Amino acid sequence: MLKPLHDHVVLEVIKQEKTTKSGIVLPEKDQDTPTIGKVVAIGEGRFESGKTIPIKVKKDDKVIFKKYASTDVKLDGKEYLIIKESDILAILE
Repeated sequence: MLKPLHDHVVLEVIKQEKTTKSGIVLPEKDQDTPTIGKVVAIGEGRFESGKTIPIKVKKDDKVIFKKYASTDVKLDGKEYLIIKESDILAILE
């Protein structure tokens, strides 16, 4: 498994099926980049003024993140995204 460093977070993308009003399912390649993911690993936090500030998200949180802020990684046949905590916009409850 991936162990992110500092203030980085590893996400598993939650794919969302898009359907038009008329009921046509759009293929994945015709959709925008997904922006919802599930947190699978977190780093220890960012360093600021000699202190470690812990990350606010936790494992298994569903989050909304900035569209083009990630690094794509494929490991053991699964696709993951690595992003900075500051690129996470919200936690879905």
